[in-house]
Amino acid sequence: MSTATLEVAPEQSAVAHTTPAADRVRVGALLSEVKGPLTLAVLLYVVSSLASIVPLIGVVELTRTLLPMAWGQPVDADHAWLIAWIVAGALLVRAVAQFSALMITHLADADLGASLRTRIVDHLRVVPLGWFGTRSSGRVKKAAQDDVGTMHHLVAHSITDMTAAIVVPVATMAYLLVIEWRMALVALLPMVAAVILYAISLGGSMELYQRYDDSLAEINAATVEYARGIAVVKAFGQAGRAHARFADTCQRFITFFGQWMRKAGLSGVLMEIVSSPPVALAALTLTGVALVGSGVPFIDVLPGLVLGLGISAPVLALGFGFQELREAQEAANHVGELLGAAPMPEPAHPREPQGNDVDVENVTFSYNEGSLALDGVSLHLRPGTVTALVGASGSGKSSLARLVPRFYDPQAGAVTLGGVPVDHVAGDDLYQRVGFVFSDDYLLNASLRDNIALGRPEATLDEVRSAAAAAQIDERIGQLPRGYDSVLGTDAELSGGERQRVAIARALLADTPILILDEATAFADPDSEVAIQRALSELVRGRTLLVIAHRLYTIRQADQIAVLSGGRIVESGRHDDLLASDGEYARLWCATGSDEVAPTHIEGNQA
Repeated sequence: MSTATLEVAPEQSAVAHTTPAADRVRVGALLSEVKGPLTLAVLLYVVSSLASIVPLIGVVELTRTLLPMAWGQPVDADHAWLIAWIVAGALLVRAVAQFSALMITHLADADLGASLRTRIVDHLRVVPLGWFGTRSSGRVKKAAQDDVGTMHHLVAHSITDMTAAIVVPVATMAYLLVIEWRMALVALLPMVAAVILYAISLGGSMELYQRYDDSLAEINAATVEYARGIAVVKAFGQAGRAHARFADTCQRFITFFGQWMRKAGLSGVLMEIVSSPPVALAALTLTGVALVGSGVPFIDVLPGLVLGLGISAPVLALGFGFQELREAQEAANHVGELLGAAPMPEPAHPREPQGNDVDVENVTFSYNEGSLALDGVSLHLRPGTVTALVGASGSGKSSLARLVPRFYDPQAGAVTLGGVPVDHVAGDDLYQRVGFVFSDDYLLNASLRDNIALGRPEATLDEVRSAAAAAQIDERIGQLPRGYDSVLGTDAELSGGERQRVAIARALLADTPILILDEATAFADPDSEVAIQRALSELVRGRTLLVIAHRLYTIRQADQIAVLSGGRIVESGRHDDLLASDGEYARLWCATGSDEVAPTHIEGNQA
């Protein structure tokens, strides 16, 4: 029986792990699933907006009806009461229509938010696992939470507000043109001037808004970098230089934003002035006085004085609405990028592997159209053996290991499991056969029991404890206030080595016949490393292991060592044979392996 000491670390690949950005998605495409409710809400707001003008028109018409009283003439009381009832009815219609519209838009917003988040989560379940290696969790969270949330104000408020901002001036203008067209034109002038100034202020706005977003992102990145690195830079006496770089980033933003505001500020101020009620009222009053002086009846001038202010006032509401539409468009692009990620194709007719042999057959793979990460690689993993991948950073170790659980599909060649290409194996079946322990294994903000039983939710507490004991973490969990019910981040904080042992316990409980290890002691101190190595000894037994090895002393007794360089396997064999051949492995061993002592050994599976 051979023994193998195993330890692995993440490969710092020189290959860029990028995926093409999804096509830009228009806001309308995301809103299409609530198109019906939004259309109804817009129609209701049209009714509400028209009804909001009726009381003002009622004031004018009631004045026209009652004005003869000033000269001792009789008035039509029935007509006056009719106007009053119409005004009261309009107020009621406005209240009901507005309330109904806002209720519909808020329900539509809730449905849209739930639908988009569900679509995102469902889609993330079918994208290749390798896709997550090129996307930060913060980026996914921003799209699923923040960007979907950005749609709220657009759906729940802005669409109806913009409807009112269009309907009220148009309806008012139509009424004034019928009564006294000159007052109508004067009431329109402030709005025309405001629109022209607004258009000037928006000159090149899309490019400027993009620069604004990029500048904020740069400041956020600089803030995070400064906060994370402050201990290191202070320890080396570089706090001043680090702060200067952060201050320079902020100053560039201030300079850009100041230039933008100076350019747009004057137009914005003038727009607010010309569209303000005092300016409009002054223009209308002067025009009214002139018209009355020329013989136009005062009762025909009065509608312009009462309703004219309603034409220019909505300009600012339209401006805010377009701003929110722009922000919603950016949010739609981010959501669309997630939803546009190509899913991992599932086989139409899945096949069941016959055994647990793994064969990599003449595989060629690249992350993009650039250099090849793997070039014509072939490798056979016999059941129950330990195979180690070694090589310099960027040689293709992690790329090769990630093809076995189908994080990616190769461009040429095939990876087979039990004689069946992995792309012909159902995803659930594949992950019941292939497990992995990575250096950055993620633990949920859930109980320790739930974390360990992630792959087998039906596992009993005894089974969970047995796996934890084998992973050398049972005693530590027993010291926590609530034991296995302790919630990470709330009841318990674990060190990097302890978290790694929880991940190993999870892999032990999942009990997959094939296991991939990547830097299992990356975050371990010497004591934790010994415990992790003992846990790995339990994990190895009876399984096929593919190990990404960085500390060569740990894989001296591996059943097979494959040496990669430039995306190719340049030599393979056992430790002693590879040293005797005086090739790439011997060079790596002389550089790193011969001076180190393994803390413990893991027994292999082959004699």
